[in-house]
Amino acid sequence: MKKETKEGLVFYLNRIRETMTSLGKWLLLAVVSGCVVGGISTLFAFVLTKVTVFRQENNWVFYFLPAAGLVIVFLYQTFGKDDGGANQVFATIASRDSVPLRAAPLVFISTALTHLTGGSAGREGAVIQLGGSIGNQLGRWLPLDEEDRHVMVMCGMSAAFAALFGTPMAAAVFAMEVVSVGVMYYTALVPCVIASLIASNFAAGMGIHPEVFHVSHIPALTIESGIKVGIVGLGCAVVSILFCLALKGVASGYKKWLKNPYIRVVAASALIIGITLLLHTTDYMGASTGLIEKAIEEGEARPLDFLWKLILTAITMKAGFKGGEIVPSFCIGATFGCVLGTLLGMEPSICAAAGMVAVFCGVTNCPLTSILIAFELFGFEGVAYYLIAVSISYAASGYYGLYKEQTILYSKYKAKYVNHRTKT
Repeated sequence: MKKETKEGLVFYLNRIRETMTSLGKWLLLAVVSGCVVGGISTLFAFVLTKVTVFRQENNWVFYFLPAAGLVIVFLYQTFGKDDGGANQVFATIASRDSVPLRAAPLVFISTALTHLTGGSAGREGAVIQLGGSIGNQLGRWLPLDEEDRHVMVMCGMSAAFAALFGTPMAAAVFAMEVVSVGVMYYTALVPCVIASLIASNFAAGMGIHPEVFHVSHIPALTIESGIKVGIVGLGCAVVSILFCLALKGVASGYKKWLKNPYIRVVAASALIIGITLLLHTTDYMGASTGLIEKAIEEGEARPLDFLWKLILTAITMKAGFKGGEIVPSFCIGATFGCVLGTLLGMEPSICAAAGMVAVFCGVTNCPLTSILIAFELFGFEGVAYYLIAVSISYAASGYYGLYKEQTILYSKYKAKYVNHRTKT
């Protein structure tokens, strides 16, 4: 055998060994991440379910919202002054920060208190931080370099998201897509997928089942229905920008007029209680999944449901309460889509479903994740409508977003490298 041939064979054998070693390593780490994060996230989902049921059966607990806010502020002033929320997780992946392990118990307790007392908040921001902090700590305990620890953070994010929402496809892609718009972290594909599947199945085995919505009627796609759902997508882009601006505006107002965090959270709680009493409904408390279900499955929503959910979420989240803005964005999008679909003479159920994922896309700049969420929650029958709404919302929502640490690497409008942060 010629020397060149032998050297070439050795080279390829070494490459195969390195590839299989890397694959085996990440399969093992993904299993560990999926089991650990999946288990803790399942407990988190169980606790949130229990406190929500307790609140719904005991409306008086809502009046303890100011007390819960004071406890949350005290915890973060004492133990988490450097806490950056979900943004800190994204900054860790981009090597600009490091999310500490103590973020996990802090956000666990604080989110449970927020949901127990009726703050208008979701849970995904908490679960991203929960999974990211645990993944980061696992990476520190194991002999991994900085780049591999970043992948472990994404594994943790995926596993937590999948356990809580039961959408493993979307969870895996979200962790790779959300940090840098225009660039996917394909290195993390295998570990994120495996961790998501394990965590999702773990949660399902423990009785935590995903929210699956039945779209009551999906009309055949025509030019007319395509244009109408395109209008829904455009409207959702405007609403997503409004949501981001509301969050920013409320945060600025708090910093200007209510600088003391304890006074701020009490004043915000009083405002939330006052608005809720004036509206004579508890529908906007917590994640408001009941409004989402009614809009999608029954095609019913009040004209201002989306606006009140938007306002109350901004007041709640920027006051110091914990949870997240993504599930509220689902509610805002579903109720807005339902109302706009009715005005356009379009089936409100499909418009609500399309609106839900379109607003999510607008606030996260994650079109692939949005489409996968639609597939996993609604099925594949209405795929054309979801694709139209998501793509138009992505293009029309500009460079706004929920997360200041999210980077827009490539322009949405042309093949151009821009590399700037989202407008939050």
